[in-house]
Amino acid sequence: MKEWIKNLGKKALDFFVYIGGTFNLMVGTIFQVFVRPFRRKEWVIQMHKIGVMSFPIVFLVAFFTGMVLALQSAYQLTKMNAQMYISSLVALSMLRELGPVLTALVIAGRVGASITAELGTMKVSEQIDALRTLAANPVKYLVVPRFLALCIMLPLLTVYADFVGIIGGYVIGVYKLLIGSTIYWKMTFDTLAFKDLFTGLFKSFIFAVIICIVSCYEGFNAEGGAEGVGKATTRSVVISFILIIAADCLFTALFYFIFP
Repeated sequence: MKEWIKNLGKKALDFFVYIGGTFNLMVGTIFQVFVRPFRRKEWVIQMHKIGVMSFPIVFLVAFFTGMVLALQSAYQLTKMNAQMYISSLVALSMLRELGPVLTALVIAGRVGASITAELGTMKVSEQIDALRTLAANPVKYLVVPRFLALCIMLPLLTVYADFVGIIGGYVIGVYKLLIGSTIYWKMTFDTLAFKDLFTGLFKSFIFAVIICIVSCYEGFNAEGGAEGVGKATTRSVVISFILIIAADCLFTALFYFIFP
């Protein structure tokens, strides 16, 4: 019994240490964003790695998601002779939920893991300690460029995923279900409002912060050689996934309260 209580206390302590560590890293990162020098070249490099290199996989995920949404909704709506509303369902689902969430999950798996592995390798090989020895701030040089790149590129990728998902639904709606192209686009634009786009973009910004802070924190705290880096990478992806879903649930409820 005592051992169980001891383990529970240790887990609780580790949890609060983790929360405090990630919060301090986030505050330090935001502060360093406004401190010179501004390494714009590194920002562009990270934006290319994080954003441009992710376009193909985001395209595939969003396109097939839009197609599946159209197929699944058609099965039910056709029974009620309401297949014209398929476009509305696909558009709203992509902009409010699936576009931001699926894009964030893809980036967390592809980019977040890469960030943790890269920083973790630098940590165990003492390159980060070498930066401190040279009076260089590791947060400024390693975290800030990735933070800015994610905060800029993830919302852009989300808009891209929204559009591609709607096109995927269009392919099924027009060419399989024989909905008129004009009707499909009219229903889509009649359904959507600015608040739907704003909701998705705001979520994607929050997801970008989550992915960057968790991935960098795990990388900075990796230890134990190659095995430790592997564990930190796995942990960063799992924690990012959980926090993305939890944040999505929270902000979905909040936005439905603000925009009823």
